[in-house]
Amino acid sequence: MALTPEVAGFSLIILGILLLIGKWIRVFTPLFQNFFIPSSMIAGLLGLLIGPEVLGRLGINLFDSGGLFPEVMVEIWSTLPGLLINVIFASLFLGMTFPSVKKMWEISGPQITFAHFISWGMYVVGITLALLVLTPFFGMNPAAGALLEISFVGGHGTAAGLAGTFEGVGFEEGRHLAVGLATIGVLSVVFLGMGLINWGARKGKTAILENPGDISEEKKRGIIAEENQEDEPAGRKTTRSEFIETLTVHLGYIGVAIAVGYVLLEGIILIEEALWIEQIEIFTHLPLFPLAMIGAVIVQLFLSKFVKYNVVDRGVVNRIQGLALDLLIASAIATLSLAVIGEHFIPFLLMAVTAIAWNLFAFLFIAPKIMTDHWFERAIGDLGQAMGMSAAGLLLIKLADPNTKSPAKEGFSYKQLMLDIFVGGGFVTAASVPLIIAVGPVPSLIVAAIIMTGWLLLGLFYFGKKKKDEA
Repeated sequence: MALTPEVAGFSLIILGILLLIGKWIRVFTPLFQNFFIPSSMIAGLLGLLIGPEVLGRLGINLFDSGGLFPEVMVEIWSTLPGLLINVIFASLFLGMTFPSVKKMWEISGPQITFAHFISWGMYVVGITLALLVLTPFFGMNPAAGALLEISFVGGHGTAAGLAGTFEGVGFEEGRHLAVGLATIGVLSVVFLGMGLINWGARKGKTAILENPGDISEEKKRGIIAEENQEDEPAGRKTTRSEFIETLTVHLGYIGVAIAVGYVLLEGIILIEEALWIEQIEIFTHLPLFPLAMIGAVIVQLFLSKFVKYNVVDRGVVNRIQGLALDLLIASAIATLSLAVIGEHFIPFLLMAVTAIAWNLFAFLFIAPKIMTDHWFERAIGDLGQAMGMSAAGLLLIKLADPNTKSPAKEGFSYKQLMLDIFVGGGFVTAASVPLIIAVGPVPSLIVAAIIMTGWLLLGLFYFGKKKKDEA
């Protein structure tokens, strides 16, 4: 089957059907409900199962060699994450009101500090693992040291969005390993997160939650009852439909943010080519999505300052971002190469275990010493993000603090402004692979260790001391 516009459009339709099937599988499967497995992950795993990597390898092919899907459809899905990640990052700050840095620091300072400690620590343990084990014993690219932060903190979007970067530095298998690790991270956090919340409630670690089992069936199924749907608006209309749809306007502004990011990226690449030595190429391999995030900030500041009409609604932007994330996760998992993971299974397992162990260590032993108040509610959100995605972090905060009595949720939101620009999918994450290739793993490890230690000392001797003084 040839690649045509009709096939491309039909590929999106089939992906949408997979997501719908994943949703209904979740609705009628208590196991998925109890552990809050996202429907998009179920859809991706279903696509992987009936696609070329499982059904196709068993010789069951409906079309060519794509399992139940045409091979060209799977190829289209494999390109979607690299496109959709730009939409997700361009949506991060559109429609937001930026608070003062002072206010953000007062409310979310401990969470900012702890999240940076976890993220930079991922580089430290990841590069150390690569230097001591992955490269000398398994011959892996030293850039594998960046996979832990890319996959666990950045999540599926970042892992899949860096496919071009991995290919550009000759580490093609990095994309599949990263997406696989991101999947392990999300699966781990829903099991570990629920276990930690139950443990925290029983041991008196939580300041709010008393009955962790008291979660409604409606919430578990992910369905909003009809009588409650008016309380959960999807967004506000900001334009009259007879002239232009609100959704169209929001898509347009997301497009403008991506375009601004593209101009910035091309400008940076030109500067690098003009000033840097030829042997060091960092921005040449930098993906578009962190610049799309900066583009969104520029667009939002322009709208706030020069446009008197409030035409961008945060709720609508969130819906577009959520759609892009669902499509991205489903397509990334459905096109995962099990052969690559199988070829590097022992390194893959070592990286997964190391990342999970690091996150649990930080949560259990470092977070209580940094957080000034409500340490469990605050830290469980950072743990969720550091092992899966922001949505997982918010979910765990909601479970630990159902009625938002703690500053955890507000602090988590402000923390994103001070975190995502740098790590978790920001500039450092996007540039980490080419940086390790360009300057070497040892200098990269030293820099990461210094920055991680700086955040740790700030947390212990500023927020930790403040906590003791208040006590």
